[in-house]
Amino acid sequence: MVTLDTMQTSQLVKKPYIKLRKLFRPKKKAAGLPPGTAIYTGDVTKKDKVVINLIDYNGNLVNERELEDPKECSAFVGSNTISWIDVEGIHDVAAVQKISESVNLHPLVIEDILNVDQRAKMEEFDGYIYLVLKMFHLKKNDEIVPEQVSIILSKNYVVTFQEGIEGDTFQEIRTRIRSNKGIINKMSSDYLVYSLIDSIIDSYFTILEVFGDRIEKLEEELVNNPEKRTLTDIYRIKREMLYIRKSVWPLREAISRLERGESDLVTRNTHLYLRDVYDHTINVLDTIETYRDMLSGMIDIYLSSISNRLNETMKYLALISTIFIPMTFIASIYGMNFEFMPELKWIGGYPFALVIMGVVGLSFLIYFKLKKWV
Repeated sequence: MVTLDTMQTSQLVKKPYIKLRKLFRPKKKAAGLPPGTAIYTGDVTKKDKVVINLIDYNGNLVNERELEDPKECSAFVGSNTISWIDVEGIHDVAAVQKISESVNLHPLVIEDILNVDQRAKMEEFDGYIYLVLKMFHLKKNDEIVPEQVSIILSKNYVVTFQEGIEGDTFQEIRTRIRSNKGIINKMSSDYLVYSLIDSIIDSYFTILEVFGDRIEKLEEELVNNPEKRTLTDIYRIKREMLYIRKSVWPLREAISRLERGESDLVTRNTHLYLRDVYDHTINVLDTIETYRDMLSGMIDIYLSSISNRLNETMKYLALISTIFIPMTFIASIYGMNFEFMPELKWIGGYPFALVIMGVVGLSFLIYFKLKKWV
């Protein structure tokens, strides 16, 4: 019998997870093309054009607007203010190339920006640092959508490239800059990059909370009423956790290199903040490993539960067989075709045989009850 709680748990577990098509999509390789060839490998977004948002600030002064021409980005290179150029949508290769050329990016960096299957990493170039990492969006229906974010750190400006998926984790940073809250408006561009990385890593904890709730509900279903779909859900979540681990694991190395590096673009004060972000990354990885161990244990529990259910079924079948074996033996004796059997012509023979069968069967049933087998 399926209880209401079990039905509700089953419905909750059926909520969509990360789209496996997006997680493990095949890479579009361009064989034979020279290094640095700009080819977009992701899905075309719903945005009609590439949106370039600028936040230019220096202390109490904040200038925010949308840039119409990608070449306008060059005007903020080498300025006395801190400029954050946020590019939403990289499906337009020509626009991305114009933006990248206006801030003097290497062709290999442009290629990596357009390749949305990049592994998290940090690379130093002449005059800037290139960072790439994954951002995860949590939608209303608990669907989790991954997005690649590329970050360019230079002396007085920061450029971020996003795939253009609606919503990001940077809104709080924008609000802090607009309202001049905290120290971000008084710090250099490296602190802005730290804030961007920190907001992305903090969003990982929100994603892991969602996975924690799903694992908890799967555990309840596993104990109450495990089904074939339960094992499928466990494997699906385990696969998704593997993808998140694949995204976060190299990020630890990238942040470590950024924190321990000797680049003039990262000040000593920001090194302390990056060390804190590194600790957060380790916590995320520890949580992921814990969930993966739990999922592996749940698979063992599922298999044990199915085995126990089968054993219970076999036990009851064996008990029923044991009860009916003596009855079958008595019936087989009186079913023999011998002419001289005294009980055959006895008027109470039939009721007597039934009583004997009932007493034997009841005796076995009482014995099983005393042994607590039924």
